[in-house]
Amino acid sequence: MSLLFTPPPAADHRDSRPAPAAPPPRAHRIADDAEAIAAAQLLAERFAPDAALRDRERRLPWEELDALSASGLLGITVPREHGGAGVSNGTLAEVIATLAAADGSLGQIPQNHYYALEVLRVGGTAAQRAAFYARALAGERFGNALAEIGHKDFKRRTRLVPDGDGFRLIGNKFYCTGAVFAHQIPTLAVAQEDGREVTYIAIVPRDAAGITIVDDWDGFGQRVTGSGSVTFDNVRVEAAWVLPFQASFETPTTIGPVAQLMHAAIDLGIGRGAFAATLPFIRDHARPWVDAKVARASEDPLTIHQVGDVKVRLRAAEALVRRAGRNVDAAQRSPDAKTVAAASIAVAEARAATTTASLQAGTRLFELGGTASTLDGQGLDRFWRNARTHTLHDPVRWKYHAIGNYYLNDRLPTRHGAL
Repeated sequence: MSLLFTPPPAADHRDSRPAPAAPPPRAHRIADDAEAIAAAQLLAERFAPDAALRDRERRLPWEELDALSASGLLGITVPREHGGAGVSNGTLAEVIATLAAADGSLGQIPQNHYYALEVLRVGGTAAQRAAFYARALAGERFGNALAEIGHKDFKRRTRLVPDGDGFRLIGNKFYCTGAVFAHQIPTLAVAQEDGREVTYIAIVPRDAAGITIVDDWDGFGQRVTGSGSVTFDNVRVEAAWVLPFQASFETPTTIGPVAQLMHAAIDLGIGRGAFAATLPFIRDHARPWVDAKVARASEDPLTIHQVGDVKVRLRAAEALVRRAGRNVDAAQRSPDAKTVAAASIAVAEARAATTTASLQAGTRLFELGGTASTLDGQGLDRFWRNARTHTLHDPVRWKYHAIGNYYLNDRLPTRHGAL
């Protein structure tokens, strides 16, 4: 293993800047899993010190994302035959968890990038894979414009309309995590074919004419993910940019499990970050309860018990994430109904555990740290806010339903991007 890249020097922060039409920083080429994890650890050390400040002031992390591009981490899931490291899904999850422990927002932003690469791996043509993998290896960032609010009428949904040898893209999207930082925006859109609606992913250049991005995300957590709105006003889309999406779920594929594994990793990382912040606060600032009759909070037996409980839950969640990664690896190697279902259930189990563990870690930080831990200048509330916001991405109650139905009734989980 060799870690050859050096992150670019930190620059003065900027709250905004024009769309990143210029090429990304020159990207290092990561060789293997060990180097990918080492690169993530190096970046996390750089990202962590200003995480609370970015959160408090909603400073968009432009310089940090340029460092991510330069590190080569955006190309780690590119298969080896295309020049990437082709890392395992367990390594991908560990990379994301490491970044999320340092800054929950920075852990979430590349999730959609890797998701797009998995859609490309499953459904792209050889030419599309070669073209877009090369962009990822060069450090280009793929954002997302997948979600929209409540439209069922075709004319109100984001749609692809035929235009000569290509298409025009028309519509509005929300929850577009990473789009403001992106060089490419994978966009979910419908098209009319033989009287029925068919869903596609169009990977559209960020600087294409007709795209408007507004950073209007104002959630109380994950504040600097750039999860705002994107409008497509008659945007020209080349046929080579369009990938099948609906068809990718008509047969067993790992698109859903890969997506959900990354979400589990984000929650795991946020929980790790909260736990790491809890320990020094208890040692240096918290006061023991009077009935404990000890000099320091770190000697309070009930505090010690609670710390141990949080650690065990995080460790269990971590083990389930790693197990899920191995199941996803197996399903990618031999995708069929059985292996993909096993991967989906393993990932659902991991998501159930990471949801609980991350929320508990954020809550215990306050319970054990005491009133001083709530002071605004500490910025410790960001862990719970980030966990609470991100764990709402899709309902964990349906994870338990899928798990129970699988074991009790031998029913395979539904194939879609949220399981």
